Amino acid sequence: MVTVSKLRLDKEWLLFGLMIVVLLLAPTFLSDFRLSLLAKFLTYAIVAISLDLLWGYGGMLSLGQGVFFGLGAYSMAMYLKLMAAGSALPDFMVWSGLTELPWFWKPFHYAWFAIGASVIIPAMVAAIIGFVIFRSRIRGVYFSILTQALALVITILLVGQQPYTGGTNGITNFSTILGFSLSDTSTQTTLYFITVICLACVYILCRWLTGSRFGRILIAIRDAEARVRFCGYNTVMFKVFTFALSAGLAGLGGALFVPQVGIISPAMIGVVPSIEMVIWVAVGGRGTLIGAILGALIVNGAKSYLSESFPDAWLYLQGLLFIAVILLVSGGVMGIFKKLNKSQKITGSAIALAPSIGKSTQISRR
Repeated sequence: MVTVSKLRLDKEWLLFGLMIVVLLLAPTFLSDFRLSLLAKFLTYAIVAISLDLLWGYGGMLSLGQGVFFGLGAYSMAMYLKLMAAGSALPDFMVWSGLTELPWFWKPFHYAWFAIGASVIIPAMVAAIIGFVIFRSRIRGVYFSILTQALALVITILLVGQQPYTGGTNGITNFSTILGFSLSDTSTQTTLYFITVICLACVYILCRWLTGSRFGRILIAIRDAEARVRFCGYNTVMFKVFTFALSAGLAGLGGALFVPQVGIISPAMIGVVPSIEMVIWVAVGGRGTLIGAILGALIVNGAKSYLSESFPDAWLYLQGLLFIAVILLVSGGVMGIFKKLNKSQKITGSAIALAPSIGKSTQISRR
C-alpha cells in the first residue's frame, strides 16, 4: 500500500512539474494578450487550491470564497490607485465630494503594507467569522449558506460605500507598481512569472500540509468530527486555522489578479463568482489540489473560448459542461485519470494471471 501511495504521489509531482515547466515556457509561444489571460487564470488557480484545501480536505464548502479573494484584491487596488493619483485624491473620491483621504486609506501608500494586508486581512476576517461559526458547531449546508450570505453582504457594502470603494465601478485606472509602468510588456511578463512562482509555492505548501499529521487530522474531522473530538482534539481550532489559511491564500490570488487585469469591482467577488470557484474545484476533482489547478484552467479556458466563439450561448454551454462532469465523472478530471489508471492495472493483472490459469487448467485436465 505504501508503494502504491508513493507511486501515485510521484505521478502527481511529475504532472505538477510538467505543468510548471510549460507555464514557465509560455511567454515564448503565447502572444501578450493570451499570456495576460493565462496569468489571470493562474490567479484563479491559487484561489481554487485554497478552496480545495477547505472543501476537499476539511469538508467545509464555502460559497463565499470570492469575499476573501476580493479583500486581497481591494488591498492591492488601494495601493495602485494611490500610486496613480500621486498627491491628489483618487478620482472617484473627488466625484463623491470627499476633500481628504480617509484614514484607513493612508497606510496603503506603502507597498509592503498593501501586500501584507492582502493576505493578513482576509485571514483575520476568516479567523474571526470561523471561530464564531465553528464554536457554535455550525457545519454542512448551514456553513455554506452563511458564507454565501457573507458574500452578499460584502457586495452590498462595497456598492453602497461609493466614496470609499468606488461603488459599482470598483477601483480601476492603475498606472504603476513599485515605480514600473503596468502598460510595459516587461512588467506584465514579470508579474506573470511571479504568479507562476506563487502558484507553485501555494501548491507545495498545501501538499505538504495535507500530507502531514495535520492533514490526516483534518481529513478525519471531515469524515467523523465527533470521533476526533472524542479523542481529545480541539476540532474548532483546526477548522478555524484551515479557514483562515484558505482565506489568506485566496487573498494572495486577488492581490496578483489586480495589477494584471487592471480592475476590481463588487461584481467580481459576489455570490456568482464564489459559486464559479466551487465549479472549478468540482470539475478538476475535489480533494486533489492538482485537480483544482486543472479545473480553474479548463473552466476559464473553456469560458474564454466559448465566449469568443459563441457569445450568445456560452453561459449555457458552461453550465452543460459542469453538469456533464458532475453526472458522468463525479471525481472530476482527476477522477478520469484515476479510472484510466485503475483499468490499466486490472488489464495488467489479468495478463499476468493468464499463464498461471492456463497451467492450472492443463494440470487439472491431466
